[in-house]
Amino acid sequence: MATILAGDVGPGNPPEAVPQPSRRDIQLIITASSLGTIFEWYDFFIYGTLAASGIIGRTFFPAQSELLQTLYAWAGFAVGFGFRPLGAILFGFLGDRLGRKYTFLVTIAMMGLATAAVGMVPSAASIGLAAPFIVIGLRILQGLALGGEYGGAAIYVAEHSPPGKSGYYTSFIQASVAGGFILSLAVVLITKGALGVAAWTAWGWRVPFIFSLLLLAVSLFMRLKLSESPVFQQMKAAGETAHNPFIESFTYPGNLKRLFVALFGIAAGLTVIWYTAMFTVLSFLEGPMRVNETAAQLIVGVGALGGLGFFVFFGRLSDRYGRKNPIIIGYALTLLLLFPIFWVMGSAANPALADAARHAPVVVSGPACAYNPFAAKQADACGQLLDTLSRKGVPYRKAQTPVTLVIIGGSPVEDVSSAGLDAALTKAGYNLDRVVPAPGSIALILVAILALSALSGITYGPVAALLAEMFPPRIRYSSMSIPYHVGTGYFGGFLPFISQFIVARSGNPYAGLWYTFGVVALALVVTVLWLEDIRPPMRKGVRAKAG
Repeated sequence: MATILAGDVGPGNPPEAVPQPSRRDIQLIITASSLGTIFEWYDFFIYGTLAASGIIGRTFFPAQSELLQTLYAWAGFAVGFGFRPLGAILFGFLGDRLGRKYTFLVTIAMMGLATAAVGMVPSAASIGLAAPFIVIGLRILQGLALGGEYGGAAIYVAEHSPPGKSGYYTSFIQASVAGGFILSLAVVLITKGALGVAAWTAWGWRVPFIFSLLLLAVSLFMRLKLSESPVFQQMKAAGETAHNPFIESFTYPGNLKRLFVALFGIAAGLTVIWYTAMFTVLSFLEGPMRVNETAAQLIVGVGALGGLGFFVFFGRLSDRYGRKNPIIIGYALTLLLLFPIFWVMGSAANPALADAARHAPVVVSGPACAYNPFAAKQADACGQLLDTLSRKGVPYRKAQTPVTLVIIGGSPVEDVSSAGLDAALTKAGYNLDRVVPAPGSIALILVAILALSALSGITYGPVAALLAEMFPPRIRYSSMSIPYHVGTGYFGGFLPFISQFIVARSGNPYAGLWYTFGVVALALVVTVLWLEDIRPPMRKGVRAKAG
């Protein structure tokens, strides 16, 4: 059997050689780790997929308006992300102390059971406030589980990778995250198509949650076949495992800088690009662009599937050219192309709505014109008009005048009731019905989604290998997981909620993108200034050894 040097991966590795897995072993390692990651992210994302369609809000978070239900549902989505750092601390500790394999067996079991339980929670109409509290509790369990899953799978694959292959092999873990999102869309569409709209709306949406029990069984079956990471086995045999990985993550020489860069330069930047490419696109099409729900899910699913190759391509490319340059280029291109890509997508998704917004802009004015999306009732007439337009998904601008006015295309609207506004908007060319884009428009939307997927792939593809190489093996699970899940949990997990809130407050369907823009700009600065360009060892570092 060939061997690789343990020092080939990350700072502080011991010099002893460890066995290199055979090609068949590597295939099993990548397949089992990737499938487990797909299934675990499916479990986490199925909530977000259904939150975008409004089902979660209507069932568990009933409120005065559909907009408020959606905001509450996205807040529940964010809660799961908020607990990911705690899961990273807990399972990072266990992963560095007890081993990689058994830790992510625990995390995937916890995730699968919590997801299935969401599908069994009675609606708020049946059990009142207990429903949202139970769902939020299950989202917390999901967040804890996910905090331990990604780091375990990525490190497990990285520590089995021969020199010069870490970026390529771990890129399948990166692609698996997107695979979980795609699988969630596929299961939703298949279930909806098999049951019909009426059954789907009544109870069928619960099936994708309960389906996670089958995925859990498959994942546990495959992962139980795996052996422990050779790097961890070597450290354990030498008695070099960390006594307190959490404390050592902050006291190990040079690690504070690595944690800072991993959090603000890597995790924060790549995750807002990824969530923008997936959840923001889906919410954008189903919400402001008024695209038919099933059509939007199909388009985003096909686009995301087509973009999977970018993760593997750029992960493999990083083995040759280093990890830093692709990430910097991806950040810079995102800042240049983010808004134009969404402008193209919006114009193609609903051309009539986009044309009406250009030629007959809606202006709402009043003495104060304050709008609070969370208020049961707005403070004044102007705020009530803004609430009505936001619920309809109509873009608007605000102005200040002594009296409350609504002006569409330069003409004041006499009847500002909901029905009167509908009539005036329809007359001005605003189509408030759900639409299915024409084939040519769908092709253009897919091109835009592929462009976003490429931006996500170039920044996300090399990252599992990069983070594994940044930290010493004895504290790698903790040191990698903590900044990653703080960054993805808070910067990324709250993105749908924050961007939706910005859109609701501003009346501009593109305004939520400024959140993504700001976080990526911060990540670009941190990465350029402080990320060391890790050049992974090439295949010539492999030593042959009989055995």
